[in-house]
Amino acid sequence: MPKYRCLTQEELSALEKEFVDFLVINGIIADEWEALKKNQTDKAEKIIEQFSDVVWEGVLRKTQFLEHRSPQEIRTFQCLPGKIVLMGLEINDQAIDLRIAEGVEKVKSSMPSTTVYSSEKKYSKKRETEVFELIQNGASISDGKLFKRIALMVAENEE
Repeated sequence: MPKYRCLTQEELSALEKEFVDFLVINGIIADEWEALKKNQTDKAEKIIEQFSDVVWEGVLRKTQFLEHRSPQEIRTFQCLPGKIVLMGLEINDQAIDLRIAEGVEKVKSSMPSTTVYSSEKKYSKKRETEVFELIQNGASISDGKLFKRIALMVAENEE
């Protein structure tokens, strides 16, 4: 059972070179891998699970910002070593959909009734596990620009 989730076939294909390197590091050459896939599918699946965990662990350790969008709300997260910080924006206009770029632009131009908020909490599980759970629940890795913009809005509201 993988710690996170197995990579999809498409994800594995995109990481083919890295997977080959992983096999070589673990002493498995191409002919042996082909034989494992045919004759020992359980063992081959375990190797893919191990590789998937290595990939996910690297991605999750590097992840600093996430965002989750719904039609009327954006939640952005900063994933710090000891805690996670949430900056959110909620609008009260059903005609605007924040999941698309045009919706965000409408918020800027029409300034519908908005609520900005922030929160933070210490991780209750391992940091990478909580970040992975957020991704599995629809969050995506981001560059942090939106987090910082909403944080400025929150700071302005607190003044």
